[in-house]
Amino acid sequence: MTALSRQLDALLPGLAVESVTEIDSTNSELMRRARAGRLEPVLLLAQRQTAGRGRLGRQWLGEPGASLTFSLGLLLAPPDWSGLSLAAGVAVAEALHPAVRLKWPNDLWVQDRKLGGILIETAAPSEGGPARYTIVGLGLNLAPREGDAYATPPCALRELLPKAAADAVLQQVAPPLLQAVLGFEQFGFAPFQARFEARDALAGRSVRLSDGMVGSAHGVDTRGALLVHTAAGMKAVATAEVSVRPA
Repeated sequence: MTALSRQLDALLPGLAVESVTEIDSTNSELMRRARAGRLEPVLLLAQRQTAGRGRLGRQWLGEPGASLTFSLGLLLAPPDWSGLSLAAGVAVAEALHPAVRLKWPNDLWVQDRKLGGILIETAAPSEGGPARYTIVGLGLNLAPREGDAYATPPCALRELLPKAAADAVLQQVAPPLLQAVLGFEQFGFAPFQARFEARDALAGRSVRLSDGMVGSAHGVDTRGALLVHTAAGMKAVATAEVSVRPA
């Protein structure tokens, strides 16, 4: 962890790296700390999660050696929050493997199977102001898992990188993730737009949204909204509650 701590501290002085054997959820733990007024920057790694969460409250469990689960917490005050999960996804995908694609708004895919996901949560400090304590949670499958319980079949990183181990993958993805989050705070999503579209798993494909809308996906705009061409014209889909699946 020492080398990783030095790398992260060089990007954000004072950022601590912590590791726990077992926890309910790294995101939940950092949210509890934030609500208690603990707003220091930290990367919290868990060998095992017993109540990990994905988007829309979906369960995501992490087992020792079979997955990588961690959360990055820090104060951020970007002018526009739109597209943060996409910027984080770009950094992780680029750090992992050329085969990793991004499925809007927060999933990492390989050949239409889910490799992992990103969960963004924020808490407002008690003193107010524009900054919010921002938690960027990442869960990655390292080893194969049973896919019957999942709407999207799972993929394992070891299918691409047979020797992938949690500590090495953490050192591979954490620095570019932090760098991307800090860059997003300063410049927003626009600089990440082309990089996202280079890995867009839905580009040009028919999609169906959870609200019943159907159409074809045509990338994202400068704020990270998904562009869907429907019978009524081009629609920009920006809400995190919209679930998008290839039709």
